[in-house]
Amino acid sequence: MSPLRLPGPPYRVKDPHQLIAESGADLEGHGLKRTMGLFQLVCFGVGAVVGTGIFVGLSDSVAEAGPAVVLSFVLAAVTCIFTAFSFAELGSAIPVSGSSYSFAYATLGERVAFLVGWCLLLEYGVSVSAVAVGWSQYVNELLDSLFGRQLPAALSSGPGDGGVINLPAVIVVMMAATLLVRGIRESAGATAAMAVLKITVLVMFCAIAFTAFEHGNLTPFAAHGAGGVTAGASLAFFSYIGFDAITTAGEEVKNPRRNIPVAIMICIGLVTLLYCAVALAAIGALGPDAVSDKPAALSLIVDRVTGSTVGGGIIAFGAIVAIASVVLAVMYGQTRILMSMSRDGLVPRVFERVSPRTSTPVANTWIVVTVFAVPAAFSSLDVVVNLTTIGTLATMVAVNIAVIVLRRRNPEVRGAFRIPLHPVGPLLGVGFCVYLMYGTGWTTWVQFAVFLAAGAVLYACYGRSRSRLAGRSGV
Repeated sequence: MSPLRLPGPPYRVKDPHQLIAESGADLEGHGLKRTMGLFQLVCFGVGAVVGTGIFVGLSDSVAEAGPAVVLSFVLAAVTCIFTAFSFAELGSAIPVSGSSYSFAYATLGERVAFLVGWCLLLEYGVSVSAVAVGWSQYVNELLDSLFGRQLPAALSSGPGDGGVINLPAVIVVMMAATLLVRGIRESAGATAAMAVLKITVLVMFCAIAFTAFEHGNLTPFAAHGAGGVTAGASLAFFSYIGFDAITTAGEEVKNPRRNIPVAIMICIGLVTLLYCAVALAAIGALGPDAVSDKPAALSLIVDRVTGSTVGGGIIAFGAIVAIASVVLAVMYGQTRILMSMSRDGLVPRVFERVSPRTSTPVANTWIVVTVFAVPAAFSSLDVVVNLTTIGTLATMVAVNIAVIVLRRRNPEVRGAFRIPLHPVGPLLGVGFCVYLMYGTGWTTWVQFAVFLAAGAVLYACYGRSRSRLAGRSGV
């Protein structure tokens, strides 16, 4: 089938039927094996989401919004929910590994799809670095609670935080890669176990913190006004990044047309309830000043409430496990995005090679590790959070538009889930995403514009001429 053309210059649009056929659809996908059930997929989603954002980033959100950070989490969740509907419909209709990149290719064209894939480097790749930096902070907290000692600052922080190299951040990235190359069954099993553990730890934190809850700590509730809530939501959104990684498992999930949308909805609902409870318990226990701008804030709160370092040490251990699972799940998503782009010829073919022994993209995984271990070793957490957030929101805007376009162009392509109140839901998703993008600040916008420009140049110099779709169509 020849690619669809839109008015103006030719836009290469990949037929969704072709995408499904190439990936294996409901069969085995391009050398990958369907081994993940619904429970494992939900745990994979929770594993990709719950980590640095709540264990470390909560303090930054509280600094902006105060007690109203609960509303910030709700606003971020609403943004995710509308977009989650779009991901659920597209993931059900086009169950492939490319996630938002593939959805954009099937609707908005190759150029937009390449830029979406480029933005996913921020969401999946750069966020691995951010998450790994947060992991390092809790390693020190655990060492302090167990032995009264911490790693030297020179080996546990990047130059921007007064250190030389963040060695624990590099170690957790390497550990995740080692597990990923062994196979998806092993990775999914480990992610499921870690997801259950970190939910248990957060529930335990709430149980302890609520014993010291005082209503007075919640007043004034919104001292920084609506602007503070919005700024807090832009930071809190980082806590939700990763739920769309569920759709990157489209070729390794059993019954993907049903399980993908169900897993997305369960994941968003569970995570939102958990985040609001943690934020309310944390502020209610000690007040916003005790939480604001404090690294490893949850351990600190438990230590103060219980008067012992034992509880804080348990929280620190849970955070280490939680954040490690995010590194594992997000790195998985990044490798599958690159695999899809490689199939299309937009990045080198090495990224699509699957090991016949492990059924995993081994070379792809180690390249990703090599590239993103560097910012993990030398970057500050604050430097990468906002840029990761705006890149993720931009891809979500594309996904919300893509679901509208797919229904108009290919109404016959449909899965088990359909967005209610279409197209109002996707349009609201676009609006909320743009609103949170505004809250990231103008410096982040400038950085993001430079990043997009670099992606456009890369596509023009490499992707456009090597596109396999171009070779078949002659465009």
